[in-house]
Amino acid sequence: MANPDKRLDTNAAGDFYVDSTCIDCDTCRQLAPASFEEVGEYSAVLHQPDGDEQTHRACQALLACPVGSIGTEHGDKAGLQTAKESFPLHLEDRVFYCGFNSEKSFGANSFFIEHPAGNWLIDSPRYIKHLVEAFERKGGLGVIFLTHEDDVADADKYARHFGARRIIHQADAEAVSEAEWIVEGSEPIPLAQDFLAIPVPGHTPGSMALLYQDKFLFTGDHLWWDPDTRALTAPERLVWRKRVLVASIQKLLDHRFEWVLAGHGNRVRLPSDEMRAQLRALVLRRQAVPA
Repeated sequence: MANPDKRLDTNAAGDFYVDSTCIDCDTCRQLAPASFEEVGEYSAVLHQPDGDEQTHRACQALLACPVGSIGTEHGDKAGLQTAKESFPLHLEDRVFYCGFNSEKSFGANSFFIEHPAGNWLIDSPRYIKHLVEAFERKGGLGVIFLTHEDDVADADKYARHFGARRIIHQADAEAVSEAEWIVEGSEPIPLAQDFLAIPVPGHTPGSMALLYQDKFLFTGDHLWWDPDTRALTAPERLVWRKRVLVASIQKLLDHRFEWVLAGHGNRVRLPSDEMRAQLRALVLRRQAVPA
């Protein structure tokens, strides 16, 4: 929980607040955009939650915050418990957002797929009892897919507890020395029925996307939705090779999907044709920028 003595002056008066330990990872702004906004190098509560739904979302943001920078003056235990029980947060079909983002991955999002042939975890949340028990109730974990070296977090702990296989690309494999499955090369590779790994080097040399059922694309730090510009975007800094990144974005035009589920940045669902148009527009914008 946050420290009221470190409450940022940019917070609106009221119950919820952000303190100065905030790392500006964007988790709270994704979950509760009506309340949290970016101010300088921090997030802050610019609008106190109005009504039950906004309060619930603010409580979810509090719990998901990787560094415990969000607090409340009054401590709504019932509301926080309800928010806790909402994680993993159902998105569509049997796909869930885990919540409880980890400081080890700078607050990256992670996702869970409930699958009849074995459940999948995409990148790793914090290793906490609530999620372990939630995964156990859904049948455990069979596979942990790691999009790249930055978002490994507590994957090893989950792998040991559930006996799950970890998948990572060879170019980023030093981050998971005991990974059971190392993907090599630059071509898409089927991993199992419904699952396709797509190497997308750029942010890191071993970045991969995971395409599930030709509908859900888990992108790590390769691609995300910008709610301000209402467009797909990709990293402009902390990039291994910019030209390679653009080529990797263009590669995704070979596939159809409706969801972009990002490690950092907002997730979005669009009709596949509109998603393809957004992707093509992003490629054209990046090709126009000198490398």
